[in-house]
Amino acid sequence: MFDRLLTFYTKFFAVWVVLCGVLSYFVPQPFIAMATHKDWFFALTMFGIGAILDKEDFKRIAGSPLIVLLGTVAQFTVMPLGAYVVAKLFNLQPELALGLIVAGTAPGAMASNVMCYIAGADTAYSVSLTTVSTLLTPIMIPGLTYLLANSIIHVPFMSMFFDVIYTVILPLITGFWLRHVFDKRMTKIIKIFPAVSATFIIFICSLVIAINKSYLSMITGIVFGAVITLNVSGLTAGFLIGHLFGLSTRRKRTLSIEIGMQNAGLGTILVLNNFGERSAIPTAAFVFVCIITASILSEIWRRYDLIRAIRPDADTTTSQ
Repeated sequence: MFDRLLTFYTKFFAVWVVLCGVLSYFVPQPFIAMATHKDWFFALTMFGIGAILDKEDFKRIAGSPLIVLLGTVAQFTVMPLGAYVVAKLFNLQPELALGLIVAGTAPGAMASNVMCYIAGADTAYSVSLTTVSTLLTPIMIPGLTYLLANSIIHVPFMSMFFDVIYTVILPLITGFWLRHVFDKRMTKIIKIFPAVSATFIIFICSLVIAINKSYLSMITGIVFGAVITLNVSGLTAGFLIGHLFGLSTRRKRTLSIEIGMQNAGLGTILVLNNFGERSAIPTAAFVFVCIITASILSEIWRRYDLIRAIRPDADTTTSQ
């Protein structure tokens, strides 16, 4: 019964994001009161990713290095460059442009793994991409942000670097280590971590809305237009890249979700810690948008599979 409740909660977390976002707009104080704990909440999420990683995940990476390399390169090029271009096209103010670029530099995390599972995509491939991209985040996120946004606004590279180390890498390594030291005990609680990840996303979206309530309505249209453009472009580009390189249907779906659905929760934490509240609006908006679009896309693909009454291409039917 408990497992079914966790599955239900995680599957429909897009609904909870919207509901809590509305609640935080009208009743902001409870969310603002928890703001000081945001880094710990995110660290717990990354601890959960480390705890669900298995040695087999790293074997899959070693066994299919080219498709993992393809996905990783796509993650750190398509969305960061896309965010820069979209910010220019929409003529975003410097603080907002910075937030959009940070959202574009943060690769997918546990939420994208969950969406890949729901969408009938290749979840193992998704986890492999999450593993590699997460390990690269201390360099890639501050580095790409500095490269693309420093001409717009000052980017504190070292501050962002250590933020990622403390909130991403150390919890990830700790979770992975504890999983293998206390394997049997950890196995019993692993199922709660996707729900923990969903809860963090709900909280961080609600927090940014609560903090920015006073002027959120003035810029929502522009920000959402830019965010939707970036998100849809990423989802489309991911699928097309998979098609171009001859990947299976399941892995095309994985690339679509992994590229289009960034870890904007991490981006929001970094922006709040290093740039201020206003810059966090695009990253929080991206969380909303990417969850909703990925949920819709996942449901479309799930129904398509049911109509066809067969699963998509087997994992083994992939060109590397």
